[in-house]
Amino acid sequence: MAQPGRRTPAGQTEPAWQPKPLIWHRTGGGSCGHSRAPPGFGGQSQRTKNKIPPGLTLSAGMIIYTTILNNMQHIRNIAIIAHVDHGKTTLVDCLLKQSGTFRANQHESQEERLMDSMDLEREKGITIRAKNAAFKYKNYHINIVDTPGHADFGGEVERIMNMIDGVLLVVDSAEGPQAQTRFVLRKALEAGAKPIVVINKIDRENANPKKVLDEVFELFVSLNATDEQLDFPFIYCSAKLGFAKLELDQPSTNMEPLFEAIVKHIPPPRAKAGDGFQMLVANLDYSDYLGRIAFGKIYEGKVKLGDAAICRHGHGRISKGKITAIFHFEGMKRIEVPQASAGDIVGLTGFEEVFIGETICDSELRAALPYIPIDPPTIQMEFAVNDGPLAGQDGKLVTARHIWDRLVKEIRTNVALRVAQTSDPKIFAVSGRGEMQIAILVEQMRREGHEVLVSRPEVLWKKDANGNPLEPIEKLYVEIPSENLGTIMENLSGRKAQITNMNHVGNLVSVEALVPMRGLIGFETDLVNSTKGMGVMSHLFHEYGEDRGEIAARKNGSLVSMDAGEATSYALNMVQERGRLMVEPGDMVYIGMIVGENSRENDIPVNPVKEKRLTNMRSQGDGKGIQLNAPLKLSLERALEYIDTDEYVEATPKNLRLRKKMLDENQRKRSEKSRVIKFVTE
Repeated sequence: MAQPGRRTPAGQTEPAWQPKPLIWHRTGGGSCGHSRAPPGFGGQSQRTKNKIPPGLTLSAGMIIYTTILNNMQHIRNIAIIAHVDHGKTTLVDCLLKQSGTFRANQHESQEERLMDSMDLEREKGITIRAKNAAFKYKNYHINIVDTPGHADFGGEVERIMNMIDGVLLVVDSAEGPQAQTRFVLRKALEAGAKPIVVINKIDRENANPKKVLDEVFELFVSLNATDEQLDFPFIYCSAKLGFAKLELDQPSTNMEPLFEAIVKHIPPPRAKAGDGFQMLVANLDYSDYLGRIAFGKIYEGKVKLGDAAICRHGHGRISKGKITAIFHFEGMKRIEVPQASAGDIVGLTGFEEVFIGETICDSELRAALPYIPIDPPTIQMEFAVNDGPLAGQDGKLVTARHIWDRLVKEIRTNVALRVAQTSDPKIFAVSGRGEMQIAILVEQMRREGHEVLVSRPEVLWKKDANGNPLEPIEKLYVEIPSENLGTIMENLSGRKAQITNMNHVGNLVSVEALVPMRGLIGFETDLVNSTKGMGVMSHLFHEYGEDRGEIAARKNGSLVSMDAGEATSYALNMVQERGRLMVEPGDMVYIGMIVGENSRENDIPVNPVKEKRLTNMRSQGDGKGIQLNAPLKLSLERALEYIDTDEYVEATPKNLRLRKKMLDENQRKRSEKSRVIKFVTE
């Protein structure tokens, strides 16, 4: 440390360094060392003005929060939770932009849904992974976590509950609380998080914010909320237009009321300042240079770069290490800092074997922090090595080792997934919350160059005290036009659903039902087709119940190729008389590949590669006069729902094909289709 009286470049005498309250420091990242400070920090950004401690070496662009990090009263940790498509990510955009996180000429200030960084998130319009960000408001540092709204990604919501102290519960002002709203709110209340209800999309034509607020209150009551939790603050807002208000008749042009509500109602972090260090890992990332990065809230003490630390693993093992980097959030960027204190959300590197739910602390004298358990998976699918005749033509990563390494890499950061090896070394069992969650993984693997065979989702059962099998029962919420009610009720009855409630509101009907998880596989596609896209559904795990009996997977059989080669229009013209085609002329097919859907229940072998025989008779020409119907092209999620128990989806970087598990027709006849029950491994 330099002594008092050191001469600065400006020729002034600099006193010994003292941390000034709430000073923002930034070293020169651009020309002349100038940079823009956040709102409420008075623009002090040059090294001499900010009183950076003499002798401290900083990398370009590094930011130090001198007193914010040491003063827990000025930190707020919040998560945004909601049902799918209720506007969480748009709201995070609005908060980041209006808090001055981005410069006016920065490209982020013009983009939409900034937090959806994955390609699949932007394509599907949904959030898949929980992500951290942070912004400044006045002299407060606010850490914010954007969470997924889809039920299949509920594990992402559960694991971040132990690093936040409050939640913004976002509810659509037209749709009101939905199934996933109930799920995420229940998890927040169980974790003791303070809720702020945000009634979003009040600019919609059919918005009814007052009615929705009453429904939210009823939801709190049904979840046995305490009197304190029932007295929740609420804000009306439109994240798209960028304004929030406490009352509907108030004029407003910005999100100031929401910023004030966060600072006023969300409590400071539940953490303890002092000596030592203790952090619970809630999220993971990986860096090619630093290894695994563990994110979480510091529950006690402070941590400095280079400190010795230990990691308490889930099964009691302890590993020793050293803190090699500390990351702090500023906007959506991770900034390296030399130290961090209790209450802040940070990322640490130095432990390669760390997993979510484990504790990093300074010594073995400190006990492990309690961990919030994750709900078990309910479905399982088989991932197999592609052993078909066309294997290896599209992708480069095709072996069992490639697939296993990728699955192990996925479970390092995805706590809701479980993978296991089976008796067959070429087949791996992957368990998750829903088919969409596993379909996202398959799609990511395709884009990375993998080739893989995926089976139909199978439900995981449990056994009761007497050894009887119990299957997962889901609570289903469906909203459909009244003219489609008969079709949907017939569909649900075939899926062994038990209707518990029905409400008619105008031209819409809301149906609540208890349905086996097996019965829900493929239901969403039927719903969309039957209601012409007007039907909306959501579902939550309800309980494990008695076996509801056999549920038909698919009414129609398959048209299975009996020859290999290139499909011809001449042959397909004859094949389409038997059912609906799934291939086009010119597509490569092989024996055992499914080329269409039979109009009847049984499978039929067909020849899609047959060519027109040449004769000495005069001919009109090959293919002339043939009219083929448009083939049925399935998306990955639809294909996984569509296939039967004896079929695979062959997913490669360029193609999606359906095939039989056993390509040889004689072998298929010997092994009849049979219902196999799989149980959850405790």
